[in-house]
Amino acid sequence: QVQLVESGGGLVQAGGSLRLSCAASGRTFSSYHMGWFRQAPGKEREFVACFSRSGGFTDYADSVKGRFTISRDNAKNTVYLQMNSLKPEDTAVYYCAADSGSWVTRRRGSEYDYWGQGTQVTVSS
Repeated sequence: QVQLVESGGGLVQAGGSLRLSCAASGRTFSSYHMGWFRQAPGKEREFVACFSRSGGFTDYADSVKGRFTISRDNAKNTVYLQMNSLKPEDTAVYYCAADSGSWVTRRRGSEYDYWGQGTQVTVSS
């Protein structure tokens, strides 16, 4: 089992940057595929980015490709989401998630076993 705690959210102007962190408990962090999702008010949760447990594969939603970068530091049990060129439509609660399974449907929230509590990101225009 793993517990996830996000941090780094806040209020930023359009065009600005933020780096989200997700700290995981436990000694088996490296065995989990990690993902970031977000949910805006009145909208469904959506996939943002993910990083394989092997470290060899990443995937991004088209809406953030080229602006966001996911990374992980297994020594620190932490996954990061660097967000640049932020837009008002990036405003949402951002969640990190961990998957111990096959990761076949890595863009689906239902694939993931563990979730953090979320951190709010607000981008003003």
